[in-house]
Amino acid sequence: MDIRQGSQEELLRMRKTGEQGKKGDDSGNGLSRKEATEELIGCMVHSEEEAYRLYCDYGHRVGFSVRKGKQSYFIGTKNIRTKDYYCSKEGLKSDEPVTEANFNRPDTRTNCKAMVRFRVDEKGRWTVIRFAPVHNHQLAKPGERHMLRSAKSFAVGKSGVIDPAASAELHPINGFSDRATGDIPEPPGYTVRECYNQENVQNITLVEAADSQSLVSYFKRRTNEEGMFYWDVQVDQEGRMTNFFFRDGKSRNDYDCFGDAVIFDTTYRTNKYSLICAPFVGVNHHWHNIVFGCAFLLDDSTASYAWLFRSFLESMGGRSPKSIFTDQDEAIMQAAEQVFPNTQHCFSYWHILKNAQAHLGTINTSQAFQNMFMKCMQGSDTEVEMEESWAAMLNEYKLEDNNWLNDLYKFHNRWCSVFNKETFDGGINSSQWGEVSNNILTGIADESTSLTRFALLLERVVKTLRTNESEEDFRCSQTAPVRAIKHSTVLKQAAESYTHRIYKLFEAEFLDGCGATSCHESSCGGTLLRFDITMQGRGSKMWTVLLDTSTMEISCDCRKFERMGLLCSHALKAFSLQNVDTIPDKYILKRWTKDARRSMYNLSQEDSTQQECTEAELAYRNRAMQYAYNLVLKSQELEEARKIFWDSLETGEKALEVFFEMRNLHAQSVKDASKRGKKKSSKGPSTKKAKQALASSSAAPELLAQTNGQQFQSAQDAHGNATIGRPIYYQAYPSTPMQPNQIFVNPNTIPVCGPQDLSAYPAILRPNSNFGGAKNI
Repeated sequence: MDIRQGSQEELLRMRKTGEQGKKGDDSGNGLSRKEATEELIGCMVHSEEEAYRLYCDYGHRVGFSVRKGKQSYFIGTKNIRTKDYYCSKEGLKSDEPVTEANFNRPDTRTNCKAMVRFRVDEKGRWTVIRFAPVHNHQLAKPGERHMLRSAKSFAVGKSGVIDPAASAELHPINGFSDRATGDIPEPPGYTVRECYNQENVQNITLVEAADSQSLVSYFKRRTNEEGMFYWDVQVDQEGRMTNFFFRDGKSRNDYDCFGDAVIFDTTYRTNKYSLICAPFVGVNHHWHNIVFGCAFLLDDSTASYAWLFRSFLESMGGRSPKSIFTDQDEAIMQAAEQVFPNTQHCFSYWHILKNAQAHLGTINTSQAFQNMFMKCMQGSDTEVEMEESWAAMLNEYKLEDNNWLNDLYKFHNRWCSVFNKETFDGGINSSQWGEVSNNILTGIADESTSLTRFALLLERVVKTLRTNESEEDFRCSQTAPVRAIKHSTVLKQAAESYTHRIYKLFEAEFLDGCGATSCHESSCGGTLLRFDITMQGRGSKMWTVLLDTSTMEISCDCRKFERMGLLCSHALKAFSLQNVDTIPDKYILKRWTKDARRSMYNLSQEDSTQQECTEAELAYRNRAMQYAYNLVLKSQELEEARKIFWDSLETGEKALEVFFEMRNLHAQSVKDASKRGKKKSSKGPSTKKAKQALASSSAAPELLAQTNGQQFQSAQDAHGNATIGRPIYYQAYPSTPMQPNQIFVNPNTIPVCGPQDLSAYPAILRPNSNFGGAKNI
């Protein structure tokens, strides 16, 4: 097999084929083992560079990087006789000499045996004589293959186009970007539809006098292209748009995985209109920011916040977060109590420390004061200790009359760790989280930025966050973190389960537990043990750990696992004392693992299908997808609920089959009648009238999407607020009576059917009155 001629074109063709072929491969690999073997065995090229490129191209389609290996020469010459190319994970790191440069380098070697060997003949032809296709490690997913080192030289850049699938499994981003955005490299494999979406960015009219309508047009355009995109607008009594909320489909997926702890930040304002820009932010499994949605609010009233929280809750299928962290604001507190009654509402440490700079002046620059302030927030173990520390701080710095501190103390149960030991925060309120992780909107806009432009810039920020997550996912799947204790089975298990960032946090706790200075063990009866532990550098402070050796349930009075989802150093020390060499599965929280997103539904859509759909069909499909997705999540926990859901689907499927079967029979009868009419057309004019009547009665059902000239209408929602409907059309009903065989499509409700004219059906085929077991709504 000679591939000298057109080698570059052939490689590009093969690369394209591999990208397109992956869609139908459940395993995520572009080629099967049999296909790969047949493709490479006996393949011939004519240079060392072509041989290397051939194997690199194969590796790119399968999902691994390539390293150059050993070579042999013809005796007495420097001409290559055989040349090996290996998977980049060949060998082990222990085989390399330890240097300062590679000591902390992540371990990428798994002793993989996949390789290819070329033999060179006297005419300079390189032929594959040996090929080992089996890998002993996880291969890169299709959406990650552009990050493979040996594939980067082949990637063709497409600057200015947003990557719609940073990860083919869970990262669809069907949005817009600015043409000038070219600083982030994008993976290859764009479709015509994605480029079309990019061109549409330029067509969005950013009109200052009608900025709100421009923003609504942007929302409608996004909804057209992404079925799970959600948006909501509140209008006042005069029909003017005041508050906006929106989130894309990927944010819904993110919330389903990481929506246990949410930060609601209202400190940023859009500069042009001074609207409150309020993003909902969380933390993903890499302990990085993740955006669940964003809002533009005209004011900071309780009514505005309550409307926003309801819209957010509805967009997330009615599932409230476990905890929400906000600024100290009376209106937010009242709205959160109304909408999130079962959610723990706390003040964010980041907001408190930021406000301290404005209200305490130079006192806040004192390191001694900051230490006392942090002790009140995080360092106290009992309520009495916290109150004593607070009183000592006020007395030391003469702050008894400071209004801000007095108001803050009234709500100490919302920010003091003593009162929130059982509140899961995902590390948001830890000192390690840092200020840089909170304000994601700094510097993205200026005083001339319109609302639509701001939304586009925010989309760019979200895209960057998701690109970073994709890169971290790839790094975690292809490398292993360096373990401080190489042969520790606990650390080995943690390194295999957790992401790199979370593993380092866990490892720090594990090593800290090794430094316990005193461990007193006692029995509480039965299989329950008690450990009183003191740690190095903490004075005489003691932590109590309870361990049930029969169930391996463990608890520590520091409550780190309840707050963060990671075992503390004290619990790990108790496990060590009992020779427990593996962490019980119940204490490895899935949201921190490499598989945190596994088993989640992929919300991407095929662009070619979207192009073929009419606007009304897209409206129906997008709403149906969101409706079905909510039902799946609602029913997944209980077996009875799952059975009800499946029974409903099967009943609906059977009804649809009967409907289409009868529709086909009816169409055939109309066709036969038309043929008979043509044969008798010479007998008189009365046949023509009969044909016209038959044609009008046999018209196919129509789909109606009601809109008005301005493309939107307002209607009262269930809460009494004037709300513009969503996702594509606004809540409206046809102004003219519905005709037979018409279906009115309201995107926010189940379609309403008009009365069906069944006179054209033969009596034997006519459905009964309760056909399908449903009724018009």
